[in-house]
Amino acid sequence: MSKKNYTPIDDLLGAGLPKEAEPIATEFEIKEPVEHSPEEEVRPFVSPRAETIELPPDLKKLGLQAVSHSQFPSYKNIKLPLSDEKIVVGQKAPITSSIRWLATFALYILAQAHLGLKVVHGHVIRVLKR
Repeated sequence: MSKKNYTPIDDLLGAGLPKEAEPIATEFEIKEPVEHSPEEEVRPFVSPRAETIELPPDLKKLGLQAVSHSQFPSYKNIKLPLSDEKIVVGQKAPITSSIRWLATFALYILAQAHLGLKVVHGHVIRVLKR
């Protein structure tokens, strides 16, 4: 039996998530929440509500006000200067090429949102980085 000529570092690399951790979705896309109209099948069972709530007079005397807009932060789509496919191709371009620098910048923008790109079965998808 031959002796290994390196020191194994498997114990250092195996420090991932514990077994009790919740699995992270492989695809992730940031979008702005948008209200939509219900489908034809569901429409008879759904009734729309007003955005503002009518407050009782005693609460109005205390100084409470009805707010018509949501307090949630707005989620925007991440707009990149290149498509995801062109970013992957641009990473393989020569370093003197401008597409390489633009692709690197687009990957930096995705990294700021904790996203990365992965090629799966010939399609480029965005994945959540841990």
